[in-house]
Amino acid sequence: MRPLRIGILGAARIAGTAIADPAAETGHRLVAIAARDRARARDFAERHGVERVLDGYAEVVTDPDVEVVYNPLPNALHGPWNIAALRAGKPVLTEKPFAGNAEEAAEVRAAAAEARLPIMEGFHYVHHPVTRRLHELLASGELGELRAVEVDMMMPAPADDDPRWSHRLAGGALMDLGCYSLHAHRMLAPWAGGAPRLVAASGGKRQGKPGVDEWLYADLEFPAGATGRARCHMAATERRFTCRVIGSKAEAIAADFVRPDIDDRVTVSGRNGNRVEELGRRASYTYQLEAFTAHLRDGAPLLNDADDAVETMKLIDACYRAAGFEPRPRGEPVDASG
Repeated sequence: MRPLRIGILGAARIAGTAIADPAAETGHRLVAIAARDRARARDFAERHGVERVLDGYAEVVTDPDVEVVYNPLPNALHGPWNIAALRAGKPVLTEKPFAGNAEEAAEVRAAAAEARLPIMEGFHYVHHPVTRRLHELLASGELGELRAVEVDMMMPAPADDDPRWSHRLAGGALMDLGCYSLHAHRMLAPWAGGAPRLVAASGGKRQGKPGVDEWLYADLEFPAGATGRARCHMAATERRFTCRVIGSKAEAIAADFVRPDIDDRVTVSGRNGNRVEELGRRASYTYQLEAFTAHLRDGAPLLNDADDAVETMKLIDACYRAAGFEPRPRGEPVDASG
C-alpha cells in the first residue's frame, strides 16, 4: 500500500509512541514536524527519522508534501488545529479528546464535512484484538445478555505543571483518562439496545487547580437495562486500565484494554470455569494507523469518525455538569492561511 506522508504538530512524548513508532513499523513517511521549541522538534526528528523541521504548525498543515496531519497537541489546541488542517485540505488523525467541548467538536465535524475529508479520533484501543475480543464474546452469546460494564482508568499524578492539570488547556482527569471509559461504554451499544445515558456523576477538584477534576466517577444506563460504571482518577496510588464486561452467563475482563502492549490478557469467567486468553502485544497504535490507512487508501469503514467524536464529547460535557464542573473551554481559533 502506498505510504502515507505524515506531518506532525508538536513534539509531544505521545507522538513517538502513537505515530512515529507505528509509521516506522508499517512503512509510512514522517515528512515534517514543527513545535513551539524548534530544538525539541529537531531532536524528535533526529530520533524518529522525520524528514524536515518546519517553523510552525501552519507550515505543517499547508505543506504540499504533507498528506495527513497528526495532532498530539494539548487538548485546547485539538479543535483549532484540526479545523486548520481540514481547511488546508488534509485528513487528520487527532489525539483524543476531539476538541475542548461538544460545541467545538461539532464545529470540527462541520469543517470535515465541508472539506469532504475524514478525521479520526485516536481511540486506538478499539482496533486491538483485546477490545475486538470483548465485543466478539458478546456477539457470540458466550457472555449472554449484557448486564453491566465497569471501566477503570487510574494512574498516579503527573507533575503539577503538566498541561493535563491546566483548565486553560482543557485538562482534567475526565478529558485525559475518563474519555476512554465513556467511549468504551459507547462502543457496547450494539449489544445493549443503544448508546448509554448518564444517570449520575461525582468528582473531586485538584487542589490548587481551579475548575480541574482530579477524579470523576459516572454511572450510566443502557436502553436494554444494563448498567455502566466509568471511573477515572489522575492522582491514584496505582495504575489500572481495566474493562470488565458482565453478562447473564459469564464475564470477561481485559487487564489493560488501553495499553495491551503492556498486558494483553482477557480473562473469561463463567459456569465452565475460567480461562485466560492472550491476544498479542503488538501496539494498538499500530493497528490504528493501519485502520486509518485502509480508510484513506481503500475506503474501509472509519470507526472513530467525527460523528462518534461529537457524541463522546456530549457525554463528557454531561458528566462534567452532573459532577459540578463546567465543560472545558474551547481553543482560540487559528489562521493557517498565511
